[in-house]
Amino acid sequence: MIHPHRRHGTSAAATRGATRGVLAAMAMSGFRQVTNGLGLVRRTPPEDVLRQTAPGLFRRVPMDRRQAVIELVHWAYGAGGGMLFGLLPRSLRRRGWTGPAYGFAFWAVFEAGIAPLLGIAERPQHDARERVALLADHLLYGVVVAVSPWPHAD
Repeated sequence: MIHPHRRHGTSAAATRGATRGVLAAMAMSGFRQVTNGLGLVRRTPPEDVLRQTAPGLFRRVPMDRRQAVIELVHWAYGAGGGMLFGLLPRSLRRRGWTGPAYGFAFWAVFEAGIAPLLGIAERPQHDARERVALLADHLLYGVVVAVSPWPHAD
């Protein structure tokens, strides 16, 4: 049986991780504004995923609201990833390399698993520059999700 304090500590760490995951997704969104502006990323993975998994729903969202919907879905996904990070053993979460490694893992899972499954990996504009830009923003996600303003608790 799990000790009650450990259970609470785990759920609290997961909640704090989810909060950091939202903030990390927001940081990624800012970084993507730069990569989009430089022409490195044409359409973001959250937009591609929504277009592929819910095309009817996506088309029903008014054009002037689509970016907001894409961002909210991305932030929710970021929260889920942050929550998973919070569930990692504390000794692992506190290591300096864990955040970037976690971001890399998220990128790799998307590139090797989710994108091919949804048929969005081979679109013509998904070139090496775009993949590197998306890797960079996932590394940023990992760094942000791993930084804790509560080091005594995390």
